[in-house]
Amino acid sequence: MIRGWEADPSSPLARRLGKSPEELGTTGGESGCPDIWELENGDIAVIGRDLTDSYRTDLPDGLKIAPDERLVVIPRRTAVAAKADTPDA
Repeated sequence: MIRGWEADPSSPLARRLGKSPEELGTTGGESGCPDIWELENGDIAVIGRDLTDSYRTDLPDGLKIAPDERLVVIPRRTAVAAKADTPDA
């Protein structure tokens, strides 16, 4: 399959975008925390709940999830907190 973009698994995590899960109150302890990180290559990594199977059968037209992709949901406050750290272009 030819794609216009491919994830680079060798690019390390560089910095958190927004506030930590502890600051936002979205952590349940050590078992997982929604978060957004910028990689050294500029790509973005998102940690959230995998709801791919829940959404796969009811996707809007034009939205597709490849077999090696996952639909991840994060709290709104996590995304909003990252806005100030996210470049406009």
